[in-house]
Amino acid sequence: MTAPIAIVSALHEELAAVLALMPDEQQQTVGGRTFWRGHLHGHEVVAVLSGIGKVAAATTATVLIERFGVQRIVFTGVAGGLGDGVNVGDVVVAKQFLQHDMDASPIFARHEVPGYGRSTFDADAALTAQLARASEGMLRELPVHVPDAVRSAFGLHAPTCHRGLLISGDRFVSTTAESKALRRELPAALAVEMEGAAFAQVCHDYQVPLAVVRTISDRSDDSAHVDFPRFLREVASRYSAAIIDALLTRP
Repeated sequence: MTAPIAIVSALHEELAAVLALMPDEQQQTVGGRTFWRGHLHGHEVVAVLSGIGKVAAATTATVLIERFGVQRIVFTGVAGGLGDGVNVGDVVVAKQFLQHDMDASPIFARHEVPGYGRSTFDADAALTAQLARASEGMLRELPVHVPDAVRSAFGLHAPTCHRGLLISGDRFVSTTAESKALRRELPAALAVEMEGAAFAQVCHDYQVPLAVVRTISDRSDDSAHVDFPRFLREVASRYSAAIIDALLTRP
């Protein structure tokens, strides 16, 4: 049996799609969170909702490592696109993480995490490569996972997998002004969300491999589509289940 792997989502709909793949999950509550322990394709799995925001994410990551002894963490969720060509329905697999709202200046440089001498944390290269292959495979087989009518409704014509910088902060970015400001300040950023960089810092502390994939639900601006619940239910949750299934079944 392999060492435990954690499967984490921020929103219930995505985790429910993953739990549906697990035949024998059992619940355990720790720190106000429900953890599901079970197996998937021969892997011992611990699944959990991280909660929204960096503090909730850091708490969840710490419990996964300290209490459940997970040896790898995979996070799947949604994010707002920032980079050029990062469109709704694309996926971003993180190579690096940064907290866009970290600012201890003038004592430390803007975005630098005090005590670390750095502003970015890396995803695990090997696990990230596996997650990217699973994501790319899912996109190649997209008609199998997402019906034609849904793809048409959200304009998912040729979704792409991107790899690069993912930024996190305790602010939901949903206006053109905010999006433009982040793009000016952090031009390498592909997408923005609220948990990834916190997981990355905790995993760096414990030397636990981390990989994160995010489905792009909007462009983080005034044009963001309003039917987010439908996108989450009919697109993002299907992406998550298919990617995790592929990750744990393919070498």
